[in-house]
Amino acid sequence: MKKRGKKYQEAAKLVDRNKTYGIEEAVSLLKEASKANFDETVEVAFRLGVDPKKADENIRGAVVLPHGTGKTQRVLVFAKGEKIKEAEAAGADYIGDQDIISKINNGWFDFDVIVATPDMMAEVGKLGRVLGPKGLMPNPKTGTVTFDVEKAVNDIKAGKVEYRVDKSSNLHVPIGKISFDNEKLIENFATIVETIVKVKPQSSKGTYLKNVAVTSTMGPGIKVDASVYAR
Repeated sequence: MKKRGKKYQEAAKLVDRNKTYGIEEAVSLLKEASKANFDETVEVAFRLGVDPKKADENIRGAVVLPHGTGKTQRVLVFAKGEKIKEAEAAGADYIGDQDIISKINNGWFDFDVIVATPDMMAEVGKLGRVLGPKGLMPNPKTGTVTFDVEKAVNDIKAGKVEYRVDKSSNLHVPIGKISFDNEKLIENFATIVETIVKVKPQSSKGTYLKNVAVTSTMGPGIKVDASVYAR
């Protein structure tokens, strides 16, 4: 069993592992329990009542958080023609086609999100073996394969986050930094929970939101009562 550090153990004492907290109390407790000497990322973790092996229950998508994540995303756009100018105007960090593809094949990954126009996907698809394992392949479900390059880049820069259920039916999404005002974290939390509730598959039976918790990079998980969002 992994041995936890002294700071983590001290923080864990503040949290009742058998209790489910309201989001307001959970966020306050999260900050009280934060012992790291850097601005920790706050994350929401879901345990969902779905079977990811079923195509319609393999939940995936994206949403723009009202207050962003506190991280500036570096956006790479694959486009050509007039769409290159559109990407430049929207503030894309990198724009290219074959030259960038070659750089990525040689190990360059100085970006966080890729946006590609549909007419570029035949070429971008060749990078699947290197981008796929890193979760960087653009996908229509997350709005990163589109001709509306301006909107895609603007949304990402504004705080768009992607979500995807894993093989164990868990889903993790960042919702900000520990330095955020409580209200901003609470509003970001509400946005992602409401989004996950809306995308509940019709085939999912029983309890959908089995467990919801918030945590910081170095802190303990705090169970949250998300029932109000599931009505």
